[in-house]
Amino acid sequence: MAHFKVIGNYISPYVRKVLACLELKGLDYEIDPIAPFVGNAEFTRLSPLRRIPVLIDDGHVVNDSSVICQYLEDKYPAVSLYPRNIDDRAHARWLEEYADTHLADVLIWRLFYQRAIRRHIFGETADEAIVQRALDTDIPAALDYLETQLPQERFLFGALSVADIAIASCFRTASFVRYEIDQTHWPRSAAFVARVLAQPVFSPLITYENVMLRLPLAEQRAALLAAGAPLTEDTLGTDSPRHGFPRG
Repeated sequence: MAHFKVIGNYISPYVRKVLACLELKGLDYEIDPIAPFVGNAEFTRLSPLRRIPVLIDDGHVVNDSSVICQYLEDKYPAVSLYPRNIDDRAHARWLEEYADTHLADVLIWRLFYQRAIRRHIFGETADEAIVQRALDTDIPAALDYLETQLPQERFLFGALSVADIAIASCFRTASFVRYEIDQTHWPRSAAFVARVLAQPVFSPLITYENVMLRLPLAEQRAALLAAGAPLTEDTLGTDSPRHGFPRG
């Protein structure tokens, strides 16, 4: 039996961040890959803000991806998620926060949510004004900043860290609605994201993500089981989506 249980969908950048950190530390887990929009009453009890991911460790419930990653670091410090130098560690936490808030805002909520979630979960049309502003203004401004922060080679702080994982995870989800970084304008960012996502910790996650893409929620669990994903025996998912902004 897996030591950890994760509640949250593979497509989420927040869930991907936690799963990649579990993979990096070599920790076994099982996952209930629900979208937060279809969580049942038990999901609400475990995650009062109805956000993913949720980590359950021997009955202990931990919410929020950044809190979860710090919890894993405190409990299993081997293969550290953060650089040792105190200044670098603070900068890593800042870049993780930047990814979880601002990058997620412009890439996920203004782009992916509009073009994927609204259509496939709620049967609504995208607000193209929001999408166009994201593509024309918001995402380019974020990339302009990242070009000043990201390294030309390898990773931000030498070894792969939670900051690298958090940044790349947002762009991975945005790619599901065909967003790609223009490498002529932002070469460092494009190369960095490709380099991070090519790391072994992402390989099983990308496999399961590709299995799920373009499948209705109701069919995703069976497809993941067939692909060998480490799923929980039971699920907290339902068939009735609820609106909300479940950032994690």
